[in-house]
Amino acid sequence: MHLAPPRRSSARSRIGAYVALTKPRIIELLLVTTVPTQVVAARGLPSGWLVLATVAGGALAAGGANAINMYVDRDIDSVMERTKSRPLVTGEIEPAAALAFAVALEVAAFVLLATTVNLLSAVLAVSACLFYVFVYTLWLKRTSKSNIVIGGAAGAVPVLVGWTSVTGELAWAPVVLFAIIFYWTPPHFWALAIKYRDDYRAADVPMLPVVASLRTTAVRIVGYTVLLWALTVLFSPVAGMGGLYLAAAVVLGGAYLWLAVGLLRQPTSERAMRLFGWSITYITLLFGAMALDQLVRSGL
Repeated sequence: MHLAPPRRSSARSRIGAYVALTKPRIIELLLVTTVPTQVVAARGLPSGWLVLATVAGGALAAGGANAINMYVDRDIDSVMERTKSRPLVTGEIEPAAALAFAVALEVAAFVLLATTVNLLSAVLAVSACLFYVFVYTLWLKRTSKSNIVIGGAAGAVPVLVGWTSVTGELAWAPVVLFAIIFYWTPPHFWALAIKYRDDYRAADVPMLPVVASLRTTAVRIVGYTVLLWALTVLFSPVAGMGGLYLAAAVVLGGAYLWLAVGLLRQPTSERAMRLFGWSITYITLLFGAMALDQLVRSGL
């Protein structure tokens, strides 16, 4: 492990380092799925206070999980070019302080969600953190090429939190939403891992592009994309969605598959990053279409 010794820094710099521990860009992506799910569950606009409390609690829970991930992975982060500037590697934050910060975020998330939303949402949010840390980070990430396939389930929990925040219970519709995120995650992450496969190889992390050929990885991406497309269409009758959502699911899924097949035909880092960028746009537009569909149908 090649970690820099602790160093003094300004208060502003330290605050920025603690924010970086939470991986804000990942939190944004998770919350993109939470609020539209609330709109679908409410069949219109839910309470603004409920949305705010759920988003705040979800952000705290995800931030805590990400910070624990950085604490555990600080050794491999120090040998990967993409992660060498993370605050635990540079010495901006000491490991013990990072872990205490992460645990505090999880406690705050549970208390906030349990007191302002409901207990089920609180339990789901914190259970996602536990799964992410113990199943993905501590177990699968360094031992199995299926690490992101199974571990990615943690990132699918926010839709369950969003749904239960409105209804107080689970149903088939949020289960299908969970499956959508579950099957979206591997092709999304494998595309990024293609570009950084040398980094993962140096860190001895068996991401699929490291232990399999690029063609094999691309074939898996195409397969998961087909399943994802089917699930997004299935969500329409299960959740009683309208034509706006269904049209968006068909068109967006078709574009996703077209890019995935393009990667299969020419498995390069450039095409992989194009697919990775589209995967983020795709999930944002898909869930945006869900919310818009329900808002239009409710007359808002």
